[in-house]
Amino acid sequence: MSNSRAALRYAKAILDLATDNKATEAVEKDMRSVVGTISGSKELRDMLSNPVISGSAKKNVLKEIFKGGHAISEGLMNMLVDNKRVSILNEVALKYIILNEDLKGKDVAYVTTAVPMNSSLENQVLKQVASITGNEVTLENKVDESIIGGFILRVGDLQYDASISNKLNNLKREFTNSL
Repeated sequence: MSNSRAALRYAKAILDLATDNKATEAVEKDMRSVVGTISGSKELRDMLSNPVISGSAKKNVLKEIFKGGHAISEGLMNMLVDNKRVSILNEVALKYIILNEDLKGKDVAYVTTAVPMNSSLENQVLKQVASITGNEVTLENKVDESIIGGFILRVGDLQYDASISNKLNNLKREFTNSL
C-alpha cells in the first residue's frame, strides 16, 4: 500500500474519532502544528524516518515537541510509531486538514512560490480557486526558492505545477529522450 493511501486511511479514521468526540477543531489545530513543525525541521523528518532510532525514543521526542495536544492527536502519533509508520505523520496531518476542511465546506489551497506573495496576488489566487472548487478557500503560501519562479498550486488531491524548475526538468527530459 502506498504511503498516500495509508495516510488517507489514518486521516479518515482520526477524523471519524474526532467527529465522534466533538474535537475536530482541536485535532485540526494539532495537525496544523505537526505540519508546520515537521515541514520546518529537516532534523525531525530525518529522525522520524530513521529505522535505527527506537520507537520509544521517537515517542518521547514527539511527546515533548507536541505536548499539550489533544489526546486523539497523541494517540495517532503513538499508533504510527507502534505500527512503524511514523514517517508518514506529516502526510497524515495534511490529509486530516484537507478532509476536515472539506467537511466544513472549505478548501485549503497550498501555493508554493519562489518569493512571498503580495496581498493582491493572494486575492486573485483565492478568487480563481474559489471559482474552480465552488467552496470557500483559505490560502497557505510556502516559499521555496528551489522552484526558481512560477508557482505550485495544490488544492485537495489536485496539483498544478507551473514552476520554472518543473519546466526545466521537462525540457531536460525531452532532450535526453531525443538523443
